[in-house]
Amino acid sequence: MTASPQKTLIPVTLLTGFLGSGKTTLLNQLVQQPEFSDALIIINEFGEMSLDHMLVAHSTENVIMEMGNGCLCCTIRGDLVKTLRDITWRFSRGGERHFSRVLIETTGLADPAPILHTLMTHPQIASRYRLDGVVTLVDACAGQHTLDQHPEAVKQAAVADVLLLSKQDLVTDQDYQLLQQRLRKINPAAPQWSVSQGEATAEKLLDLGLFSSSGKTADVERWLREEAFADAPHADKAPSHGVHHHDNHDHDHDHHHDVNRHDDHIRAFCFAIETPLTEEQLTTWLEVLMSFMGENILRVKGILNIKDQDRPLVIHGVQHIFHPPVPLPAWPSEDRRSRLVFITRDIGRETVEGALKALTGIEG
Repeated sequence: MTASPQKTLIPVTLLTGFLGSGKTTLLNQLVQQPEFSDALIIINEFGEMSLDHMLVAHSTENVIMEMGNGCLCCTIRGDLVKTLRDITWRFSRGGERHFSRVLIETTGLADPAPILHTLMTHPQIASRYRLDGVVTLVDACAGQHTLDQHPEAVKQAAVADVLLLSKQDLVTDQDYQLLQQRLRKINPAAPQWSVSQGEATAEKLLDLGLFSSSGKTADVERWLREEAFADAPHADKAPSHGVHHHDNHDHDHDHHHDVNRHDDHIRAFCFAIETPLTEEQLTTWLEVLMSFMGENILRVKGILNIKDQDRPLVIHGVQHIFHPPVPLPAWPSEDRRSRLVFITRDIGRETVEGALKALTGIEG
């Protein structure tokens, strides 16, 4: 699969956010912008959401079913899948779609992982749609309390491509900056924009994925944003065993909060591998990570140098589910190292790096 077939897939934006963060207000603002005028919005039946927009579908998708092995994110009810399948003909006339992109709104503290898994791997969905990005809306007033009380809220922030902060005008500048700092430690790669200041424009929320709607080639640098990990507060910039890495976990707990708060378990790091991997080494490494650590690998992105292949391979995983690897037509720069970024829960860079060394003998 190359860049051009990816462009034919319908881009999907996932909008998630804390309870009461103002998603209805945001959506009504977005659909007034030209870029969203022909977007199809899928909203949840349980929310009292009223949109002045022609292209709206409803889904009751919010139930995460527990599997026999105790995993909470392996399956979702078929309603969202059915909705995504149906909209291609429900909102078409004369064989032409009336929408160019989709925005899925999830309620309150919903776990975004099941929907991401559906977009990445479901045969009938992944063949028609591509994930363009995850946008998480954070209430500046209640944000600190919500992060303290709900691990799901921390996860929403951790997997986001963009963080939108609402109600900035209702908090002091100091409290707003403290929340920004906290979110930056959870997810250093996600830009933060203030809804109150009118920064939530379409150009900042669209084309967050590997493939943009207009570009002819994949924008790997924008997608990986590995420089954000290097610039993150308290980043560990010392090399180890020849693997170049950055780790943004802050070991000095913020004295304003309980030391056992949920986001103290979040790690964000990246590293580069100098030596090309064989396909077998890559497969083995990913299988071990998914099998033993999958629930706690919240998100991983990477561009990989595979031995005896001229083209790089791009991987993207959310917990224990990986999107099928995508070969790119060419390397985006002269840098031929494999580069990966991770956001995890209770898994440090040394653990991921150690698994690579133990399984492949590669240190970088």
